[in-house]
Amino acid sequence: MSTATAPSVPSPAPPDRSPVVSWLAVISVMLGIFSIVTTEILPIGLLTSIGSSFTVSDGMAGLMMTMPGFLAALSAPLVTVATGRIDRRVMLGAFILLLAMANFLAAVASSYWLVLVSRVLVGVTIGGFWSIGAGLARQLVPAESVGRATSVIFSAVPLGSVLGVPLGTFIGDVAGWRTAFLVMGGFTLAVLALLLLVVPPLPADQATRLDLLGGMFRSVHTRFALVMTFLVVLAHFGTYTYVTPFLEQVTQVSSGLITVYLLLYGAAGIVGNFLGGSTVGRYPRATFAAAAALIAGATLLLPVLGGSDGGAVALLVVWGVAYGAVPVCSQTWFAKASPDSPEASSVLFTASFQATISIGALVGGAVLDRSSPSTVMVLGGAAAVLMVLVAGGHWAGKFPWPKSGQ
Repeated sequence: MSTATAPSVPSPAPPDRSPVVSWLAVISVMLGIFSIVTTEILPIGLLTSIGSSFTVSDGMAGLMMTMPGFLAALSAPLVTVATGRIDRRVMLGAFILLLAMANFLAAVASSYWLVLVSRVLVGVTIGGFWSIGAGLARQLVPAESVGRATSVIFSAVPLGSVLGVPLGTFIGDVAGWRTAFLVMGGFTLAVLALLLLVVPPLPADQATRLDLLGGMFRSVHTRFALVMTFLVVLAHFGTYTYVTPFLEQVTQVSSGLITVYLLLYGAAGIVGNFLGGSTVGRYPRATFAAAAALIAGATLLLPVLGGSDGGAVALLVVWGVAYGAVPVCSQTWFAKASPDSPEASSVLFTASFQATISIGALVGGAVLDRSSPSTVMVLGGAAAVLMVLVAGGHWAGKFPWPKSGQ
């Protein structure tokens, strides 16, 4: 998602701020997204414990995962528009404080509906913080460092899977799931303190309006970004959400080894994030299409080669590298589609990404209930192949791109 090529005139870092403070500001935004990602997917490792505490089924407990994505898709445009003229530093702080409150509410919830209320707060935070933070690098560091800074910000996504969720699950196993949310709330408050200390005032340079968002849909480039993002995110979350049943049933891996496999996947995702960030600015089409092609290859080959430990690990590593590049690629495409409205492009990126996460998880679950994990992988791979074909149509000239995006 190198937004270095996105804005027509990138905003330099404030001249009176040292490079160290500027990069600390980038890291604080990254840690904010890390807190969000970890909180969003933390229930995956604690689902059974939470469900048994309130005597609800695993399916009902699964609402903790589907609700935030849909709510984030709704809140991304609504909250960003409603707060369009407020200093973005203030809004970042407000959303992180809301996330801390959500974690503390979950930790003390006396009934399951209060846990779901906390997940509503998480969804609003995702939509608001991501919409502002995803394209913020251009206002924190000099123009020549925007691509690197954006990759640092988005490294929070795989880091949440590699570090946040395993640590949260470990805390939940040792001290109970409520303690995991309590610790996450405390960590989020520490991130809030750092963010307020190092992020400079960020007056909104262009208030995001609903008519501006609506107008963006008239652009063929925005529609193309939406199609590309929908297909590749659908392919990924329709399959990865159910990779554990695949490893259990097809690869026949023990629960302990599954954790190791997923850690390897997450580590590969960090590599893919930085690889994508370093190439997408120069080769936007090739980088995005290559990521989708690798996801297609990994998911289509898993039913064939995933019966062995070696085959499963190798394909998970390929998959991790590929998906690690997807958020950065998607954000770049939205930013290129609307170079004069960077925050509005981040709103559309966040809304479409989060909505597709929930759709992919729901569709994959429906397929899994009626077939097998291998079928889920094949159908997800087919969606990724379709994305590559759409990218091929772009190369063929059916979706022309402005000269600045070549």
